[in-house]
Amino acid sequence: MTEQHQHRARNPGPLPGVYSYHVGAGDVGQRLDHFLHGQEPLAVWTRSQVQSIIRAGQVLVNGLSCKTGYRLHVGDHIEARVPVPVPSSYLPAADVVFTILYEDDSLAVLSKPAGLVVHPAAGHQQHTLVHGLLYRLEHLSGISGEERPGVVHRLDKDTSGIMVVAKNDSAHRFLIDQFRQRQVKKTYLAILDGTPRTTEGRIELPIGRHPVQRKKMAVVPDIGRPAVTTWRILEKLPYNFSLVAVGLETGRTHQIRVHMAAKGHPVAGDPVYGRKNARYGNLGIVRQCLHAFRLAFRHPVSQELVVFEAPLYADMAEVLARLRAVVMRSGDGLGERPHGEAGCRDKCNG
Repeated sequence: MTEQHQHRARNPGPLPGVYSYHVGAGDVGQRLDHFLHGQEPLAVWTRSQVQSIIRAGQVLVNGLSCKTGYRLHVGDHIEARVPVPVPSSYLPAADVVFTILYEDDSLAVLSKPAGLVVHPAAGHQQHTLVHGLLYRLEHLSGISGEERPGVVHRLDKDTSGIMVVAKNDSAHRFLIDQFRQRQVKKTYLAILDGTPRTTEGRIELPIGRHPVQRKKMAVVPDIGRPAVTTWRILEKLPYNFSLVAVGLETGRTHQIRVHMAAKGHPVAGDPVYGRKNARYGNLGIVRQCLHAFRLAFRHPVSQELVVFEAPLYADMAEVLARLRAVVMRSGDGLGERPHGEAGCRDKCNG
């Protein structure tokens, strides 16, 4: 057995046993699964892992089993039983296409192409980024479980761009703490189907599950989780498209896509939250035009701030090129003077 397999076979997570929690005034109204996901030692698990023990009846509230969405009350007594882990088979390594931008003994920074799922999930059991990580990297952290080795954060399947993965548990804890404390700075590039009225802005709208279409997220004023997105126009484009730099102060599921759609200028090509546009075909828009461009965080060893950038993939760069070509052909003054990737980078840095 290789050292890597020995490391992963430990299936790291909370030690088996019963953990007790009391609900205070500050946690009233919070969902049971959200509450437990923020408590030690269950915080090392993913939320789906927490939900699995709730559904299995391993979590009791005041002596009774509850649903994952149970809303907490002051004085609730919670007991969470962590079962002995059942060994599972190793995920097979696979030669999956992605780009490693930086690597050291603690972490790797990579660029994920659109169309690639980060980890195994329903309908995507093979050929994920995780399978590729096992093929390319000798060591990965195990805190997130056997199906998510090294995974500290995620990107949607059809969102491209930069990610960081952890090579050991110490680095994983250090990185995930920064994400939870909102110390990681994430910048995205997005082509919007529409142009905001102002050059920059801030969106503060709570996000939660869509009340009817449960696979979607939505702005949910009363029970949604706080979500903050900032944006800045980099370039106005023909046909009322725009290139924007987007910052995330929180990390809710589909946050940028939901917020931009709520403001009336969805991400171009978004099949869930966007609009149908007859120009998409001619422009080569075949997926949501959203790219994780920059990631800034403190390194787990040096604790110094490090900044990494991932260039646009060809598909999104070609969409921009086609739109800029319209400006150059028409000479009608639409948008700003065309500029290349260096211009994007300069404006993002500004």
